[in-house]
Amino acid sequence: MVGCFDRLPSHPEEVSSNMKWLEKRNTGVPGVSRITCSLLMFMLLRCTVEVQAESCSLPLPYEEVQALREIAGQVGKKDWNFSVDPCSNHLSWQTPKSNLMPSYNNSLICNSTGLDGVCHVVKLFLKGQDLQGVLPASIVKLPFLQTLDLTRNYLSGNIPPEWASTKLEYLSITVNRLTGRIPSYLGNITSLVYLSLENNLFYGTVPPELGNLVNLVNLILNANNLSGELPRALTKISKLTELRISSNNFSGKIPSFIQSWKRLEMLAIQGSGLEGPIPSSISVLTNLTQLRISDLGGGGSKFPDLRNMTNLKYLLLSNCNISGNFPEYIKHMKNLKDLDLSFNRLTGNLSTDFQGLESLESMYLTSNFLTGPIPKWILERNHRYAIDFSYNNFSETSVPSTCPATVNLFKSSSRGKKLMAEECLTNFPCSKEHYSLHINCGGGATTIGDISYDGDEEPGEAARYAPTKENWGVSTTGHFWDVQNASLLAYTAENISTLRMPNSEIYRKARLSPLSLTYYARCLTNGNYNVKLHFAEIVIRDNRSFHSLGRRIFDVYIQDELVLKDFEIKKEAHGVDKEVIKPFKAVVKDGTLDIRFHWAGKGTTTAPVKGVYGPLISAIDVVSESKPPNERKKKLIVAGAVVLPLLLIFIVVAILWWKGCIGGRILREKGTKWKLHPKMELFII
Repeated sequence: MVGCFDRLPSHPEEVSSNMKWLEKRNTGVPGVSRITCSLLMFMLLRCTVEVQAESCSLPLPYEEVQALREIAGQVGKKDWNFSVDPCSNHLSWQTPKSNLMPSYNNSLICNSTGLDGVCHVVKLFLKGQDLQGVLPASIVKLPFLQTLDLTRNYLSGNIPPEWASTKLEYLSITVNRLTGRIPSYLGNITSLVYLSLENNLFYGTVPPELGNLVNLVNLILNANNLSGELPRALTKISKLTELRISSNNFSGKIPSFIQSWKRLEMLAIQGSGLEGPIPSSISVLTNLTQLRISDLGGGGSKFPDLRNMTNLKYLLLSNCNISGNFPEYIKHMKNLKDLDLSFNRLTGNLSTDFQGLESLESMYLTSNFLTGPIPKWILERNHRYAIDFSYNNFSETSVPSTCPATVNLFKSSSRGKKLMAEECLTNFPCSKEHYSLHINCGGGATTIGDISYDGDEEPGEAARYAPTKENWGVSTTGHFWDVQNASLLAYTAENISTLRMPNSEIYRKARLSPLSLTYYARCLTNGNYNVKLHFAEIVIRDNRSFHSLGRRIFDVYIQDELVLKDFEIKKEAHGVDKEVIKPFKAVVKDGTLDIRFHWAGKGTTTAPVKGVYGPLISAIDVVSESKPPNERKKKLIVAGAVVLPLLLIFIVVAILWWKGCIGGRILREKGTKWKLHPKMELFII
């Protein structure tokens, strides 16, 4: 179209993406530039609409209309209106997007590929529609189709062999219930640039034939049941810029041939089943902007050399068994926004100068062995930052006596780690020993029978430890990745349907965490305790919908002992909105009890929407096996403790006086003449 851009987007989503890009590029520029930017965006949208309207002067060919009829029957779509031309932009073929249904997209895009003006289907978006059929084999009858997006439906089966002869460039079947092995003939679609099989039930090994996809730029295999080792044939995909293989059951070590993907900008290997160490060859991936590796089994490793990855914005190396000193070069990564090195074995002191981290928004160094003083710049950061130094060995003198709002210092000193976590607790001295504790996690105070549950309605944050009671507190670590503008409410969940289980008050709300959540009880009497953890899945659904396709999997520790591994509430409770209560024994030796919930990279992160993952806890019961004395007995014990010593003193004095040891000679002589009552003599004896 004359007067428009050289390359026009052919779909409203692409327009929206370009508009956001322009907005980002012009943030903070003078007003005239912003106006120019707005005009450009308007022209972009207008030209796109004109191209869609004028590029097709003839209706869609009969063969493609028939193919769409077959596709509708295969996927289970019933609202296409075949009485109008599918390329006419009729509402049934091109539904405007709505903020009320952000996951919904119903768009069929046509274009003319020649001078004859004949329309052909080039893009098909059927997203978030809960379609309950199978993947449509008949897309092979749409010879000009380039984009097929079936994200967030309820489709079953496997990838049809007919697809092998298509010329697809973009294929997303994310968040469905597809099963079986990834077919080798998928490697025949050599035109593919984008391939996402995320959040399905594919199992078996990755077929080496995928290495034939030499044009592939994005490969996303997250959240399946894939196993075995990654095939070396994947090194032939030299154009790869994004690789995500998290939450699978792969075996073996992270392959050193990852160095073959030198164009990589995003690499995610979280909870994949792969083992460490992180290969040194990773250092050649200097184009990375996101590196996420977590929960590696096997041997440990030194901190990888990332000094040349100057474009890094997001660095996550959590629970990778990394040892050694905190690398000094990190403080010079001016583009770094999020840094997560939690649950490793890092040692040494932190630099006193991290001012080079101009873009830093969050830093998680939770559960390491860092020593020395806490740098002052950490404590002086404002609320814009989330910084977590909990569970470390910093010098006690550098830990403030009150809880700073900008950093989590729970058990951050050597004293706090080995004895009691007294940091931030100067305003909460133990007034008495407690024999029980009951918490309604994420909800308000309530009473069930004769049990009173404390409320837990403090807003969640990415890094927070702020006790509000003398006998317990909560420590939270982590933020929800890939979620834009996550509000504080993301750390709590509330059920909107009717709960029918007993004691539903403690299941209506729950506390969430994207990484680590610790409930810390103190002021407890020492001894044996019974711990009950109450769970109910109130976010993921259990219907014939993509809302039911999430898998929330996490671990639970009590007193640093793993008591639940790869725990899934929905599976244990045999459904959603159903309670499951897990009982445990615990021993309290120093008056404290830790209950920690931890996400180890397993399960899904995009179903029903992005950011639904990590631990969920409804309520906690902690009860001593030793029964506390009641108030009447307490008074008798106190009275006895006072009277008995006085009585003993009186008896001893009386005996000494009777024997003449006290009172003088005259009294002793007179005392022999005294005549005592027989009962008094017996009492003295």
